[in-house]
Amino acid sequence: MGEIVIAAKVTHVPSMFISEQAGPHHGCRDAAIAGHHEIARRARSAGATAFVVFDTHWLVNSGYHVNANPHHRGTYTSNEFPHFIQELPYDYEGVTDLGHAIADLATARGVRTRAHDAVPSLGLEYGTLVPMRYMNSDPHSALPVLSIAGWMQDSSFEESRCVGSAVAEAIAESDHRVALLASGSLSHRIWPNDEVEHGMFNISRPFNEHVDKMVLGLWKEGRIDEFLAILPDYAEHCSGEAHMHDTALLFGALGWDDYHGAGEIVTDWFPSSGTGQCNVVFPVAS
Repeated sequence: MGEIVIAAKVTHVPSMFISEQAGPHHGCRDAAIAGHHEIARRARSAGATAFVVFDTHWLVNSGYHVNANPHHRGTYTSNEFPHFIQELPYDYEGVTDLGHAIADLATARGVRTRAHDAVPSLGLEYGTLVPMRYMNSDPHSALPVLSIAGWMQDSSFEESRCVGSAVAEAIAESDHRVALLASGSLSHRIWPNDEVEHGMFNISRPFNEHVDKMVLGLWKEGRIDEFLAILPDYAEHCSGEAHMHDTALLFGALGWDDYHGAGEIVTDWFPSSGTGQCNVVFPVAS
């Protein structure tokens, strides 16, 4: 029997790459990178055999989709931020059997979900690639990766809850020990174009910062049912990345409002180009 061995909400800000480079911003995202390293350490310590990532940079217009290719290999340049992420090589095994099991269960529950396992040109997006760079980059010990679209146009939170539940059930019925990641920001109002170059280390709206920190407080106190009650308004009024479907998928997998675990903040809230970011681990039952 498989299980989720660690679950987390994680940042994937492109400025983590700038932080690696010599220059005025060297080290600026050390805390975020250290948070990824710590999550990876815990995942391996818990015996993880695969990463499953809800990726808010994989936009789909109809249904839910799973990249179940048996191998992910390519060179990635972000079309959104080509000045930040360019020519990034990646090479990971896939998790085809789990991808199909998730799609079959979710579809059987009424949410059309497709797994793709014979489309080599279906590459990974940077919501998956950035965390994997810091959590899973050693070619000698890299774990297989399954990426699930986390940005569904016109989908409901109830649908994402259902798909997240199918993810958990499919994992439980498999042989995989999974590190489950929701890869996306908290508030996500990027600065206007004429201000963004000067706003890398600032939030765009003080309101968003206050709500982000209120949400982190709810998570730390295990008040997940209260958070889920405000999730639609939070996603709407604080411009949640991909309408925060990655977060809905994560809590769907954890049990939705029956989940009462207290989140542990591994990387404190920080602003990035107007948005609110964090790394938070949610305990899972052993």
